[in-house]
Amino acid sequence: MNADHTYFAITINPHHSSNELSVLFSGDGKPVPLHKMGPAVHDYYLIHTVQAGEGIFEMNNRSYPCKTGDTFFIFPGELFNYVADAHQPWHYTWVAFTGRAAGMMLSQIGVTPENAVISGCSPRVLRHHYRHIRSSFQQSTFPVMEDMEAAGWLRLLIRELGRSNTHQITAKPVTETDIERQIGQAIRYLELQYTQTVSIEELAHKLGYHRTYLCKMFKQYTGFAPMQYLFKIRMERAKQLLETSMTIDQVASSVGFNDALYFSKQFRKWTGTAPSVYRKEQKS
Repeated sequence: MNADHTYFAITINPHHSSNELSVLFSGDGKPVPLHKMGPAVHDYYLIHTVQAGEGIFEMNNRSYPCKTGDTFFIFPGELFNYVADAHQPWHYTWVAFTGRAAGMMLSQIGVTPENAVISGCSPRVLRHHYRHIRSSFQQSTFPVMEDMEAAGWLRLLIRELGRSNTHQITAKPVTETDIERQIGQAIRYLELQYTQTVSIEELAHKLGYHRTYLCKMFKQYTGFAPMQYLFKIRMERAKQLLETSMTIDQVASSVGFNDALYFSKQFRKWTGTAPSVYRKEQKS
């Protein structure tokens, strides 16, 4: 038993990872009254969720009184301290993590060193995610797999916290209209599905617009009709692939053409050069 806690449990990730998101350790504890941490600095991110009780968290010259349902965030390199209440000391769960994507993910849900607390979360729901993070390190002889599983549950935890912090999440500019957002979605769809058979009717149905209206607005915002834009994506990607060792057949298939001869004809129409000639020119 930790002398500063009436209850204390912690699990540590046995696998050192440099992934975009990796849990270091996770725990659950009930500190004694006035138990204090800091002033200190960590070299990792640390999230605490208050399951019950109260306390004070301080970071970046701000003081946050925290109670049941509040979650506070410690950032690498930021001086912090926190102390349990004298009469109703908090019970909290926590998770420490690192990774290239960590700061970006917290920023996306509106959490920064200047706004480091989210309120109004369901302790029960978050406790479920914390429990799964900890149990990830207790069930197999393959630490790499445990690391992956814990990172997955951490993502779900961050997602759940984001749901309670929508007022802090940066919204798209108010000047962006519904049709602009929908055209952006259409472009994204074409950029991801260009290898497949694409139906403009189906795309229009997904976005909730009539085919004619979607085509008109798409051309207004991009300068291309949807199928022209799709063709452009395919040809530009084909140019990239022709600089590799892939065969013409393989390139054609990779950009959505089942017939290599038809692909060659379309590529020549787009570039003025046959694929084989284009390849030789790039190598010369």
